[in-house]
Amino acid sequence: MCGICCATSVAYSQIQPPADWYLLDPKIDSVNGISLNKAYAAARNLKSHPVIVAIIDSGVDIYHEDLEHAIWVNADEIPNNGIDDDQNGYIDDIHGWNFIGGKNGENVKYETLEITRLYGKLKSKYADISEENVRKKDLQEYELYIHAKSEVEKNRSKILNALKPIETEEQIILSAFRAVREEMKTDTIDIAAVELIKENASPFLSLGKQIILSLYDSELEFETYSEIEAIAKKEYAAKMEAYRIKLNYSFNHEYNSRVSIVGDDYENSYDRLYGNNDVVGPDAFHGTHVAGIIAANRHNQSGIRGIADDVYIMSIRTVPDGDERDKDVANAILYAADNGASIINMSFGKYYTWDKEAVDAAIRYAESKDVLIIHAAGNNANDNDSKIHYPSDRLMPKWFLGRRYAKNWIEVGALSWHQNDKAVASFSNYGRTEVDFFAPGVAIKSTAPENNYAVASGTSMAAPVVAGISALIRSYFPALTAAQVKEILKSSVLDCTYQVILPGDHKQVQLEEICVAGGIANAYTAIRKAQRTKGKKKNTTGRIIRP
Repeated sequence: MCGICCATSVAYSQIQPPADWYLLDPKIDSVNGISLNKAYAAARNLKSHPVIVAIIDSGVDIYHEDLEHAIWVNADEIPNNGIDDDQNGYIDDIHGWNFIGGKNGENVKYETLEITRLYGKLKSKYADISEENVRKKDLQEYELYIHAKSEVEKNRSKILNALKPIETEEQIILSAFRAVREEMKTDTIDIAAVELIKENASPFLSLGKQIILSLYDSELEFETYSEIEAIAKKEYAAKMEAYRIKLNYSFNHEYNSRVSIVGDDYENSYDRLYGNNDVVGPDAFHGTHVAGIIAANRHNQSGIRGIADDVYIMSIRTVPDGDERDKDVANAILYAADNGASIINMSFGKYYTWDKEAVDAAIRYAESKDVLIIHAAGNNANDNDSKIHYPSDRLMPKWFLGRRYAKNWIEVGALSWHQNDKAVASFSNYGRTEVDFFAPGVAIKSTAPENNYAVASGTSMAAPVVAGISALIRSYFPALTAAQVKEILKSSVLDCTYQVILPGDHKQVQLEEICVAGGIANAYTAIRKAQRTKGKKKNTTGRIIRP
């Protein structure tokens, strides 16, 4: 039970938890862990079958010392021969595929937000039309355009306003350095000479003296004015970088990575054959962290321990620094389903959608192939019942059928280690009907690129915890369908006997008020539940490809 040993949990509520807290046991260790050791003990006499988990993300460092043993290899493809040996449409897709790269090997790193793309799309249609001239059937789209225009312009204005004082300050500092250099008539810095500059010198000269003496006292190494100017420029560039990325990419409706890099037929949702085989990409931190939670080596006595043993990671690069595109998400799901994945982890999301129909079709296809999809609920402390976090399991009506929910979809909120009212992460999205349950997602230590390790928090971390538990279940119980695994996970959650603080609010609620199952994911109880469940799959031999 979530409320067991609340008295002994005080120690962890005051300090940082153990690095592997999310694997520990709620009763024994007084943290909201998944009882992984107990789960393995319960399954010790069961035969394990390899499971492929597709990670649709920013990329995965497939060479990481703690992951290289668990990277999926497409045995039907001959590496680097420039031929589509397995005839799946993707050349040299040895470890997965990259849908945000060009055929020349170039990759998308930064990307626009979906609301920016919608603004750019609708601008040509509505920019010169007043509301009274908009046709009734277009009013909803027009309102979206007005909203998108307002959001993009508001954010660009905020960014420019934030940049201006930084740029002004940089120019003042550089002018001060130049004033001192001109006074000294040399580029070489003589501290003794700088100290002799009179107190009543010009403002720039006085400021330059003050800053240079301060830098000298800080033991920063420099010998010339050119060097300290370069240092200043580098520091100010770093200060302005995040703002300029937002200005040049996030809220720039004229930027189009599909033309400049990817080169696909973007308006054609059925266009699947684009991208490249670079599954690492320019920034694989997020995907690598996700991969480690699921599959880090459990037996090498170093780094961290992943949740699942007999698992192989298929990396499908789809998520840039910016909003992922629906077409890429749909194609990534299709690729995973067609190439043997039985679980897909999707630790991303947004509040606007470009092509929901394509994504829904891919989800339906994955469902038909018995692929379980785990999705992060989002980090905005929002109620997903009120505001849809895309992609979602709310599928659009098809033919004469009404709206339905995907049976192979699990939506996961984030949990902290605290066994008290702070149990739910303050940032986590929630939803009585839209979020299935909560799992550890705060202060999670996992793998990072180049054989590093890092601690991160988010529903992005909670989702792979559930993907790891799901991989355990599908490994030991291959006859269970995706829908059965979902039901097992939901019905085996640990109850929470105390109230929790509602994210984004100060009021306290019962956990059952903010998620479907009303509890916390646990590997041990899930394994025990699976042992009592008869599998419905008749054919349990999938396309298993070992490294």
